[in-house]
Amino acid sequence: MKQLLHLLLVAVVCVKCTSPSNNSAIEKQSYQHEFQNTALSIDQRVDLLIDELTLEEKIGLMENTAQPVERLGIPQYNWWNEGLHGVARSAPATVFPQAIGMAATFNPDLVEQVATAISDEGRALYHAAIEKDIHKWYLGLTYWSPNVNIFRDPRWGRGHETYGEDPVLSGTIGASFVRGLQGNDDKYLKIAACAKHFAVHNGPEAKRHYFDASTNQKDLNETYLPAFKHLVDEGVAGVMCAYNRTNSEVCCGSPTLLLDVLRNQWNFDGYVVSDCGALYDFHVFHKISKDAVESAAMALKADVNVNCGSVYRHLDKAIEQGLVNEKELDAALTKQLKIRFQLGMFDPQEEVPYSKIPLSVVGSDEHKELSRDVARKSMVLLKNNGVLPLKKDLSQYYVTGNNAADVNALMGNYYGVSKNYVTVLEGIANAVAPTSIVQYNQTILLEQEVEHTNTGQVWNAQFADAVIAVVGISPLYEGENGDTPFSKTGGDRDKIELPANQIKLLKALKEKCTDKPLVVVVMSGSAIAMPEVHELADAIVWAWYPGEQGGHALADILFGDYSPSGKLPFTMYESTDQLGDFEDYNIAQGGWTYRYFDGEPLYPFGYGLSYNTVDYKWNGDQEVQMKADESIQVELTITNTGSMLQNESIQLYVSKTDAGFVTPICALKDFKNRAIAPGETSNVSFEINKETLSQIDMDGQKVLPLGEYKLFVGSSSPSNRLKSLNGMKPLELTVEVIE
Repeated sequence: MKQLLHLLLVAVVCVKCTSPSNNSAIEKQSYQHEFQNTALSIDQRVDLLIDELTLEEKIGLMENTAQPVERLGIPQYNWWNEGLHGVARSAPATVFPQAIGMAATFNPDLVEQVATAISDEGRALYHAAIEKDIHKWYLGLTYWSPNVNIFRDPRWGRGHETYGEDPVLSGTIGASFVRGLQGNDDKYLKIAACAKHFAVHNGPEAKRHYFDASTNQKDLNETYLPAFKHLVDEGVAGVMCAYNRTNSEVCCGSPTLLLDVLRNQWNFDGYVVSDCGALYDFHVFHKISKDAVESAAMALKADVNVNCGSVYRHLDKAIEQGLVNEKELDAALTKQLKIRFQLGMFDPQEEVPYSKIPLSVVGSDEHKELSRDVARKSMVLLKNNGVLPLKKDLSQYYVTGNNAADVNALMGNYYGVSKNYVTVLEGIANAVAPTSIVQYNQTILLEQEVEHTNTGQVWNAQFADAVIAVVGISPLYEGENGDTPFSKTGGDRDKIELPANQIKLLKALKEKCTDKPLVVVVMSGSAIAMPEVHELADAIVWAWYPGEQGGHALADILFGDYSPSGKLPFTMYESTDQLGDFEDYNIAQGGWTYRYFDGEPLYPFGYGLSYNTVDYKWNGDQEVQMKADESIQVELTITNTGSMLQNESIQLYVSKTDAGFVTPICALKDFKNRAIAPGETSNVSFEINKETLSQIDMDGQKVLPLGEYKLFVGSSSPSNRLKSLNGMKPLELTVEVIE
């Protein structure tokens, strides 16, 4: 009877009265169904809608290709949309640097600006589409970004989608991205962000559908979960569960991860979506259920609210067989419908503030300039013997290498299409003086066999005043399983060395330009072992996959319009031999990432040079005491003694080596980004408290052992390698924790 009354309810007028003290006019709003009444709370409206739905309609809404409910005016909707570093796989839009490059800025405010631009463009495209009654894939408002998995091993093909190997950096940058996507309106979400892939997921790609990522409680709570917790605390709308198992429980049906940790401990009330096809994996690859009906029931009981795939269409049979009931279905549906209400999908568009964003923001000049700014702030100067910056009016330049004119090397994984791509070659050509000669020859292909490499064109190098070799790999070589035609291991790499034909090219170039600078630009999303390049090159710039304006951004650095400020968000190893077993997820005992790697890296985490010198100096004593339940401020000054503006990333690391259990060699705890003018001195302070100094024991518990802690503050992690690279060791301070 109640449903019949709802169906007969048409042209109902809701009168919302404001306080007479403000003399506001009475507002009137018409709606056809009670759930459309915007005067009610979202929780009330969700309940009203669910009451209206039949069982068949409810099930039709549970997959990513949500079916329309035409009798209620609900159009079809596809939950699958991407916005990792720009609106992806959709209409042409601004392409920003790949996520790993954004992490290299160590600048959360800048990343939030990027996400704000992405959400502006996404909103504009969405509203333009629905005005034309277009409800297609990749034109929605639920973005399955960001990826905050930890980049444990550089061989993992999808690592460049992440924010690097450190949980603090990943969580901080990821939270900024979420803020920018979701906006700050009290009622509406701008875009619904989604943290993926929950939780212990970073390769191997080829085994992801059946792999069991085994880890201990220490690594789980110290490395794999903190970034996700940070995003949940930030209010992220969604979480995507991973394909693999974690400690024998399939991630998208895990009572431990999804119910105990995510829902109960963290109080996450958003929606959980399965990775695409992950529920199918339950019975086909993991073999933990006998068929799709059991898989659907298992995922629903784990509170997976959206199935990317087709397994949830078997929920009717699961209910018939008594594996789940309709009340459980309603509870799961409630969480995902709440997101659609928060996005304003069932409201008059004039009431949704984000509906007013004009289509002109998409690919705008402002966003194009932001992409360029982020790209140049992401690039890392790894070596410079004084040849950079180059003059713009040299007589002749020679540009060569497999990535110099390749658009693929700009885009990264999960990319969009831009109208404004600028390759490295184009960026250089636009930067130099009108009378400077610029010659170019690609010379090599990325996958070309060494014995067939044609280095005959390197003879041009002997006539140039500067040689710029643009090498590295590309998203054709590293990425998601199925998206990488050059990968022989399902998107991953089996070796991290620079391809041998590129080493051969660089040696040949060096022979030709013995008295002229050889500048090497490396484009990659993951660490490359290249000690030979460090010896051969006069300067090395790590350029990532820098987005649509990458060529201009690199030219800004090469020719001195910007002083490099990027920092490595991962360890750059000397060889593959320094890595452990790719399938070993034990971070602490396995020696993974800079926090536990006790070897000598090629370049350490947090490292990056500039054209300026920034002096660091403590203000106050270098040995202080702190009570365990109190906090202190440590203060320092930084002075730019160079001649250019410097964006400096000040990094705070903590070391506690006598805790009685395995602890990091050092661990990033906080960082700040400051723009410092030439000659300027800036004061910087860090709050040191229980959270800063706490350690994770072998049971996964956060503890604060008494005694001495070493604090390091500087422009890099405190690696012994720094002395041979630039001689700039971080400042040290001892904090003694007492009762």
